Amino acid sequence: MIRRPGFLAVAGDERAGLRVLIQEAGVDTDEITDLAKQAAGPVDIEDPFSSTDLSHLGLRNWQMPVMLRQAGPAPEPDMDVVRVRDEEHLEAAERAVIAGFELTRFEPHRAGEMFPMALLDEPGVDVYVARIDGEVAGACVTVVDNGLGSHYWVGTPAEFRSRGVGRAVMLGSLADLVDVPVTLTASRLGRPLYESLGFVAASPATWWSST
Repeated sequence: MIRRPGFLAVAGDERAGLRVLIQEAGVDTDEITDLAKQAAGPVDIEDPFSSTDLSHLGLRNWQMPVMLRQAGPAPEPDMDVVRVRDEEHLEAAERAVIAGFELTRFEPHRAGEMFPMALLDEPGVDVYVARIDGEVAGACVTVVDNGLGSHYWVGTPAEFRSRGVGRAVMLGSLADLVDVPVTLTASRLGRPLYESLGFVAASPATWWSST
């Protein structure tokens, strides 16, 4: 974990790679550049301000909207959604996210590499899974901190898509977040779903990636 004025980074191995979150507009990019060049694996950088030029790194870049949902109730999901409390369901959630986001860097699968059991002990962090006939069909992670909630890794493997899994896991997790505003970053395909759940685009975030 690398904390600097203006950005936060996690430098992992050849599978996890480097992840950087820019936290101030116009941050000095010298150290980010050095970290990217020295990364053991893939590089992913998020700039929620869309104000930092990293084109010199030769990374692919695109924009996705940061979206906000005000505090308020959500309908009940129409399938089984549970909060993860054990290793078996956490591993199933991990597999669903890896498959849903096509994170081939984490294949062959190593249980606990992306979602270690310690994740469930982090204050404000929860993992949810949606199940069809008892089988985990989708998952997401939520974080509550400083009076705000956030969604991450809302993933559905290809074999379960177009069956309402994403909506169900969102609604199931929102049931525990009705008292706080909630944010997420939406892909182009995911945005219509989130808009139907009351999320509104707030600003564009720019992503830079070697993958």
